[in-house]
Amino acid sequence: MMLATLLVLAQLASSHGGTQPASVQSPTTAGGLSWTVPKGWIGAPSSSMRVATYRTPAAPGDKEGGEVAVFYFGPGQGGGIDANVERWFAQMTPEPASKKPSRSQVKVGAITVTLCSAEGTYTGAVGMGAPSAGPEKGFALEGAIAEGQQGAVFFKLTGPKKSVEKAKTGFDALVKSLKSTS
Repeated sequence: MMLATLLVLAQLASSHGGTQPASVQSPTTAGGLSWTVPKGWIGAPSSSMRVATYRTPAAPGDKEGGEVAVFYFGPGQGGGIDANVERWFAQMTPEPASKKPSRSQVKVGAITVTLCSAEGTYTGAVGMGAPSAGPEKGFALEGAIAEGQQGAVFFKLTGPKKSVEKAKTGFDALVKSLKSTS
């Protein structure tokens, strides 16, 4: 699955002269919210469950970069914030050097955003709607659940720990760019 995704990304890059597709540069919307995708992130194939999927560059030494999955299920859909944070944390089995999972809440304008972070062995799905490829040691997860007027929008960054750390500045910028579309 990862090889197929990498081949699609290579084809996208070559068909756009090695640059990102234009649609990745413009703001994206779901659930009454809009956001701006950070430079350097590449749009990737999504599924019926995902509003968008982005790939982030790999950090030096990592064989792959991170993946940002954006989900929107509709008003009152997708489960509660607490249930989703707990499910995301359950996808990360702590390792000896792992930081303890954390959770906080911030306001971006009038939008309430729940942030969470975890690291360890990732047992969740890797890739577009794919079942888990098996446990991935040394991974990290950054999550943001934004409460839009039309329902929650879920942003989940996963990948090798160094690559997720490298993408964290962009992930934080995406969260800070959130705006209400109504």
